Amino acid sequence: MSISADTAAHHPTPAQLRWQRGGIGVFLHFGLNTFAGVEWSDGTLSPASFDPRRLDARQWVAAARVAGATYVVLTAKHHDGFCLWPTVTTDYSVASSPWRDGTGDVVRELADACAEAGMGLGLYLSPWDRHEPRYSDAAAYDDFYCAQLTELCTQYGDLVEIWFDGAGSAGRSYDWKKIIEVVRTHQPGAVVFNMGDPDIRWVGNEDGLAADPVEYVVDVTRNDVHTDEVLDFGERYLPPECDVSLRHGWFWHPDDAPKTLEHLLAIHYRSVGLGANLLLNVPPNRDGLIDDADLTRLQEYSDELERRFAAPRTAALTAVAPGRWRADFGSEVTLDHLELVEDLEGGQRVAAHRIVASGAEIAAGQTIGAGRLHAFPALTLSEVEIELTGPDPVLTSVRGFRTGSESIPVPPSVEEYRAADGDMILM
Repeated sequence: MSISADTAAHHPTPAQLRWQRGGIGVFLHFGLNTFAGVEWSDGTLSPASFDPRRLDARQWVAAARVAGATYVVLTAKHHDGFCLWPTVTTDYSVASSPWRDGTGDVVRELADACAEAGMGLGLYLSPWDRHEPRYSDAAAYDDFYCAQLTELCTQYGDLVEIWFDGAGSAGRSYDWKKIIEVVRTHQPGAVVFNMGDPDIRWVGNEDGLAADPVEYVVDVTRNDVHTDEVLDFGERYLPPECDVSLRHGWFWHPDDAPKTLEHLLAIHYRSVGLGANLLLNVPPNRDGLIDDADLTRLQEYSDELERRFAAPRTAALTAVAPGRWRADFGSEVTLDHLELVEDLEGGQRVAAHRIVASGAEIAAGQTIGAGRLHAFPALTLSEVEIELTGPDPVLTSVRGFRTGSESIPVPPSVEEYRAADGDMILM
């Protein structure tokens, strides 16, 4: 990894830093697809099928809290164009459904639940709309889309993230200047995902996996998983978000099942443990509730993270030479994990790092960023030295853990995952 020349574009905004420090979010894919048993629909499904009679947004937020999330992102409108709020822009919405006798508003119920629980709220508004006739008229659709975005940005309180999905939009030109102005005017504290004038970027896969180095300053990002198109914004600070579903599918399906605990832990180490944010999809079912099997897996995930990381030993840090830091635990401790955090106020500066105990290297890598986890065979030590490469790198935290797990879990390959749990590709 090379750290580029320092410019204002390489420094995070306060909103970006807040978002990075949040670490984990929960994605909520929910809509007509939930009831039709498909992942993508074409905008012709009837709103009459949408009737989640036991919908409880407080339960969704409680599940997100169990997962360790600080924010949730709801699919307010997926590619089919069906809106989970009673928009005035189209009748293809919850207002045309039997749910709550046509008076319901999923976005409102979730916004209220988030406000009560102190959970951040993000909203996904698909640019691609397979229902709206005006989509074929770029200028008319841009007006329509901005009207929908304005409703979402002005009626539901503060938002932490606006999610623009690139799927279906390859080769399509939107009036991004006009669209982004809506966000910046009404939700200046929200980060924009991946398109238009983004603050954060897509990691480039839907497996939830980053790879070392995790670079926060980049000049391009992939548009979507279905094409090779890339988006070029010029070199800027764009930390990644790793999106992945707890299940095979993004929407809930009755024959689907959550990933194993070991798979979830592998995702955690390869996202949060590499300094990237994790956005874990936990889809509500047809009753409007998080499935019991998913709740069980989330609790297991939470319990295991608690077991491993609830009792940190925090080291006192001393800069002993340019690029060299001593982390002193004050007494002998037995550890098998270390977590390093760098100061990001002035941008990402660590290009590589090496951890040494009693003259021997115990771990090394490139990115530190918002947080880097290393696992190694258990050692008893009182201090370590950390050698950093990069322009004026600064560590803000080093913590040690005795977890009983001395290696980083490896995620299954796509082939292994499908063989074990069944191939679930629904269109």
